Amino acid sequence: MKHDLSKIPDIIGRYPQQPSSLIAVLQDIQKEYNFLPCEALRATAEALDVPMSKVFSVSTFYNAFCLTPRGDKIIRVCMGTTCHIRGATLILDQLETRLKIKAGETTKDQKFTIEVVNCVGACAMAPVVIVNDDYHGSVKVSDVKRMVKK
Repeated sequence: MKHDLSKIPDIIGRYPQQPSSLIAVLQDIQKEYNFLPCEALRATAEALDVPMSKVFSVSTFYNAFCLTPRGDKIIRVCMGTTCHIRGATLILDQLETRLKIKAGETTKDQKFTIEVVNCVGACAMAPVVIVNDDYHGSVKVSDVKRMVKK
C-alpha cells in the first residue's frame, strides 16, 4: 500500500533541525501515519544530521513506535494480571475471530490492528480494551461485536 508522504517535510520542519528533535519528530510522524515509513526515517536522519543507525535504533527501542503499517483503529487488549484474571484472553480470542487476524496483525483493508499490551494502569476497570485513545472498561465478550462495529 502506497502512503502519501508529502507531509513529512512539514512535520520535520516544525522542529529545530538538530539531533535533540529526533523523538519529537518521530512521534509526530507516527501520529500522522500510524507507523514510521522507511522514507520518513531517511528524511529525518538527513534533516536532523543524525546517522540512520541512530534513527533506526530509537525507532525500534521505544514500544510507542512501529515500523510496519497499522490500521486506522488500533485495538489494544490489556493482559496485565487483573485483566487476564477477569477474562482478557477470551476478549482477545473474540476479537481475533471477528477480525480474522491474530494479535500483532492488521486487517487487509488496513482498518484494524490488534495489539496485546501489558498493564495500562486501569486495574479497577478490568478487563480493559483501548481503541485508539478510548478506554473501555469492564469489557465482556459480548461487547466485542459492538466495539468492532462502532
